[in-house]
Amino acid sequence: ISEDDLCCPVCQEVFRDPVILSSCGHSYCRNCIKSFWDEKDRKGIHSCPQCRKTFTPRPVLEKNIMLAALVEQLKKTGLQAAPTDHCYAGPEDVACDVCTGRKLKAIKSCLVCPASYCEKHLQPHYDAASLKKHKLVAPSKKLQENICSRHDEVMKIFCHTDQQSICYLCTMDEHKGHETVPAAAERTEKQKELEVRRLNIQQRIQEREKDVKLLQQEVEAINDSADKAVEDSEKMFTELIRLIQKRSSDVKQQVRSQQETEVSRVKELQEKLEQEIAELKRKDGELEQLSHTEDHNQFLHNYPSLSALSESTHSSSINIRPLSYFEDVTAAVSETRDKLQDILREEWTNISLTVTEVDVLLSPPEPKTRAEFLKYSPAVIHQLVND
Repeated sequence: ISEDDLCCPVCQEVFRDPVILSSCGHSYCRNCIKSFWDEKDRKGIHSCPQCRKTFTPRPVLEKNIMLAALVEQLKKTGLQAAPTDHCYAGPEDVACDVCTGRKLKAIKSCLVCPASYCEKHLQPHYDAASLKKHKLVAPSKKLQENICSRHDEVMKIFCHTDQQSICYLCTMDEHKGHETVPAAAERTEKQKELEVRRLNIQQRIQEREKDVKLLQQEVEAINDSADKAVEDSEKMFTELIRLIQKRSSDVKQQVRSQQETEVSRVKELQEKLEQEIAELKRKDGELEQLSHTEDHNQFLHNYPSLSALSESTHSSSINIRPLSYFEDVTAAVSETRDKLQDILREEWTNISLTVTEVDVLLSPPEPKTRAEFLKYSPAVIHQLVND
């Protein structure tokens, strides 16, 4: 195990007071992970810098005892971590072109050489007079793009005729007689154009930001207005529903009350008729018994004693209406329902049109170019032409 195997993933140095995240098993210097969470994580959500697993709440850091003991043992044997700027290059880093074996990270690239150097191998560019004039830039993996593929020379010239970078040998070859300038001079001119374009872009950004802010205000206004319209509409429809429910209850109550009254009257008359039937049957029985008396004298003696019949309730006095007692109520309610449906249907059209007429944004400008016209359907184009 080398000291590189015991480097903290955050500071790239040998662990100092190593702690372990029990949820994912990764280890860091105590101060490194604390600083990382303090700077990177927000709203109470914390994450592992390596696997990005999140933790809520902030985990309690526990010392990695085994790792701490291993680091101490390595320190006793004299192994020390390389300085941060001497860390070895990873897959995503620019490696030093001079290092042999395991390469260190490059800290600068030279456009003249062209090559990339770590701090140690870059030092001659600071010490040697001839190298001090070289152009040093941030580490780049694209240095080879600055080399002419035909002549293997650094391309320091820009050809206006062909709009490409070339080397000095190209000016004597296929680019002979072309309009050329030093690449640095072309860069200066392009830099001026770039600044102008950036200024225009920044102005457009400011304008668009104002538009976005205005649109956001409109969104809030639309939402507030829509919420109020929905709330008020619900209240009015609720009141309408309550009124209909009340009228439904009133009709039901009136029908039941009239039903009870009519049924009571009919039953009362029915009882009287049943009593009259019973009386008639009793009288009929007496008369039948008397009719079977064989003794004439006895018949004549008992006949006057039979009571006279009470006044009869003739069926002709009962006026029965056709069997359509409450159908008229149903018809009246149905007529009211139809009228209400017609009103709601007609008014709904007005309400719907009123809703669809809400238009916050202005209509887009009329098309002028062929490309703009092609965005429209033939019918729309025909209408625009007629207008």
